[in-house]
Amino acid sequence: MILDTLLCHVAKWYWDTEVAELLIPLLDHFLCCQMQKQTNQSSEEVVWNILALCTGMRPVVMVDYGGKMPELQEHLLSVLQLSQKESSALRPLRIMVIDDMIYLIHVNGLAEYVKSSLNSEVELLFVDLERDPPKMVLQSEQNLNATELVSVQRFFSTVFPADARDKELFPCPRIDHVGNDKSPIGEIITPQSSSDIIDLSSCMQDYQVTIPTLNGWLLGYPVVYLFGKEHISDAIYNLSTKSLHLFQILIRRFVSFLFLPSKHPIVFSVPYNLSMGGKNEPWAEAFLARMLAKLETCKLVWTSLQMEVSECYPQAIVL
Repeated sequence: MILDTLLCHVAKWYWDTEVAELLIPLLDHFLCCQMQKQTNQSSEEVVWNILALCTGMRPVVMVDYGGKMPELQEHLLSVLQLSQKESSALRPLRIMVIDDMIYLIHVNGLAEYVKSSLNSEVELLFVDLERDPPKMVLQSEQNLNATELVSVQRFFSTVFPADARDKELFPCPRIDHVGNDKSPIGEIITPQSSSDIIDLSSCMQDYQVTIPTLNGWLLGYPVVYLFGKEHISDAIYNLSTKSLHLFQILIRRFVSFLFLPSKHPIVFSVPYNLSMGGKNEPWAEAFLARMLAKLETCKLVWTSLQMEVSECYPQAIVL
């Protein structure tokens, strides 16, 4: 198969820069062609996301290519299934759905990420948006919303177990009864949709974690907004009335046959008064160092990475 052959050659010639530089654009071109056949959405962004997942740069990406559910989900599924027929390297990719949010995930990468989160290998920082002004909260501090996020992480570890690589994913547990640690107990249900789609919407209903908090953790941001479902209006007000620092991680690679430089941003924000040091904040430097370490493992796909910080004045925020 065309794509499998390309991936095998990329692996074989990984240390031969000249050969790899010829093969990677061919892989890029193949994925773009498949996207253009299946959907009118941005093919380049999908290729970026697939490569980011397959090279270990990110375990989860949020799909935001325009379009609406369920059409977007159906188009993405068509591309994913077609690509997986061409290469076994893409078989760990899945579509994950939570309410009206849709994600592309690498099941092995997500399993490892969940495990590292529960082991606190990298300590998260939280911004408590229930307070005015917002306050930075350490993961080690006592906070009900942070504790609820840990419960969600434990739930994810049952769906994406780190010791079940290359095995079938666990079905989604229906939470009929909940213990003190929010461990799922009760009837087990199997997702009704395709095995390529993991719909956790019903499973997440009994948790009080908001989507912005969940996304902050899933997408690997070093600073996560924290607030409960009953304080959404407070969080919107407290964030909308504050200046923000916008942090962008710009990842560059060569795309298409022309080797034109391109960049893909990972973007998150932090209240200005909690990030006065900008990219010199200790947590920002540590985050950049982790991303650079990942880049070192796949330098023939990603050519450079840098952090840029800009200021945003108070404006209406939607959470």
